[in-house]
Amino acid sequence: MPATIKKYEFKEGLPHEFEILDLETVFHFASDTLTVPHRTGFYHIIWFERGEADHLIDFNPVHVSANTILFLNKDIVHCFDPEGNFVGKMILFTDGFYCRNEQDARFLKSSVLFNAIHGTTQIHIEGKLVEVLNELIVLMNEEAEKSKDSRQSEIIQNFLHNFLLLAEREQSHQPTSERAKGPDYELVLLFKDLLEHGFLQRRLISDYAREMFVTEKRLNQATSKILGKTAKAVTNDRMVLEAKRLLSHTAKSIKEISYSLGFEEPTNFIKYFRKHNGLTPVEFREKYAIK
Repeated sequence: MPATIKKYEFKEGLPHEFEILDLETVFHFASDTLTVPHRTGFYHIIWFERGEADHLIDFNPVHVSANTILFLNKDIVHCFDPEGNFVGKMILFTDGFYCRNEQDARFLKSSVLFNAIHGTTQIHIEGKLVEVLNELIVLMNEEAEKSKDSRQSEIIQNFLHNFLLLAEREQSHQPTSERAKGPDYELVLLFKDLLEHGFLQRRLISDYAREMFVTEKRLNQATSKILGKTAKAVTNDRMVLEAKRLLSHTAKSIKEISYSLGFEEPTNFIKYFRKHNGLTPVEFREKYAIK
């Protein structure tokens, strides 16, 4: 039976909910934690400077090589490759640290770095950009090591914001770029944000459309254009993903999982899961559960 998935909140005792870690060092002391699927209530920027590995993000292995940067939103389930051979840095921060005002909050919610429509954002950097981003990390580190004062968090946040802006610009130039242009993309981004916070309580597309002040037809047009699927299919994908997480990373019974996802009868959940995944919950658990 799989162990219960753990969720980690930000480390207590730091001056700010912001930290820069050396990958080799943290992997040496906490590999048992990092190589097991887990959630975190904060954002990750993982810069793999040397080496390569497969980073597992919600059942999808993302291959990274030298000078690849991954941007991971809070609350996703991920783990490091136990066989990975890499050197790099990791920047961790929370909403509370970054969002000093509504403009900051909108940036994090809309940035393609943390809200990629088609999977996880990764960029490959080279040349002068490597030097510039590394210098920003040095500046953030130096400021964080100073005695705390009323301006320290704002200064660090400004350096971090510049880091993200440069990364966004580089991402827009890469072959697999997602360009956040046009009303359809923005509508899908808003829908996915609402879905993330309400998929267990709201099942009807009409509820989401009403909250977004659009018709169901308009929402379906946007999801079909950007994602190639209906809004209902997007909600099904999110529900199935949560079911997969619970089946693989918790010790809950099928009955408990079905009730936690809002199904009145376990048999309904079993039929639903098999329809959308091709396997029964038991078959999926046997195949993917983390022992």
